[in-house]
Amino acid sequence: MPLKFIRDDITKLKVDAIVNAANTSLLGGGGVDGAIHRVAGPKLLDECRKLGGFEVGKAKLTKGYKLPAAHVIHTVGPVWSGGKSNEPKLLRSCYEECLKIASDNKFETIAFPLISSGAYGYPKDQALKIAVDSCSTFLKTHDMDITIVIFDRESFDIGRKKLKEIQAFIDDNYYDETRSWAYSAAVGDAAPVGIVGGITEPIRSLIKKASNSRGKAHTVHSGFHVREEARSESLEDKLKMIDESFSEMLLRKIDEKGMSDSDCYKKANVDRKLFSKIRSNKDYHPKKTTAVAFAIALELDINETKEMLLKAGFGLSNSSKFDIIVRYYIERGNYDIHEINGALFQFDQVLIGS
Repeated sequence: MPLKFIRDDITKLKVDAIVNAANTSLLGGGGVDGAIHRVAGPKLLDECRKLGGFEVGKAKLTKGYKLPAAHVIHTVGPVWSGGKSNEPKLLRSCYEECLKIASDNKFETIAFPLISSGAYGYPKDQALKIAVDSCSTFLKTHDMDITIVIFDRESFDIGRKKLKEIQAFIDDNYYDETRSWAYSAAVGDAAPVGIVGGITEPIRSLIKKASNSRGKAHTVHSGFHVREEARSESLEDKLKMIDESFSEMLLRKIDEKGMSDSDCYKKANVDRKLFSKIRSNKDYHPKKTTAVAFAIALELDINETKEMLLKAGFGLSNSSKFDIIVRYYIERGNYDIHEINGALFQFDQVLIGS
């Protein structure tokens, strides 16, 4: 199962368990703790009183009562004091203890807030890193649907320097798609009808006509021109690659990289059931975000990534911030899917993987 990030109210999630960032008394408080108690009702407080208090880094289980979630796992995160009081180890323990309880009770779904990152003052970038590392490590040996609930953009802190670099890269490469004849494949469930290699059928037909007139320039759309040598050759190359499907290329690349199926889909942050569908159906058309996730998991270079996307009916466009951000990371050899998602989150783009 994948690790997901959403912007939502944790008290509204219908999962096997939500995690409460509690205090040592377990008797309610502010922030997430107070919100969970308010929605759950007084019976949650009654059960918590019977449990007594507990230590930082530990966790205990209760029913969810009026919450959509069936259960609440309460954990006490550390108060940040500069990192000199064992805070990272204690925060990691919070996630590990909660996940152990969930596993012992055979829960399939669990949702975490970003523990200690609110009133307890833990730096959000460091709190997020520990959350991701802890959950990712757990998922290497367990199947569970884990959600981390994010309330604000600051929680996905990839660093000001990196943010400025990405913004500069977008500024250097982005152009308005309304001024371009090139089609930017949308993020969707499958390739749009009439798309071949990211080019719409009407444009494809016009390019084909242009290729029959010995290199003369022809107007094909809104004043833009195409030459036979440049465009017809590019289209011909793309059409040659249709013989291998996305599924076939994916499985071939997994073998070439010496990876196991589980290594690949877990690194791609993709659900096992979805991977099984792709493996069993050579003509399966994934979402663009799924295709990109597998390219990241396989650590493909930019040309291989474009080829894999083409198999699924998509492309990379300079009129899409999503595409430019993905390209930024691939060209720099950074295949950390969670860092990439952090950048996509900060620029209001859809996340890759789950």
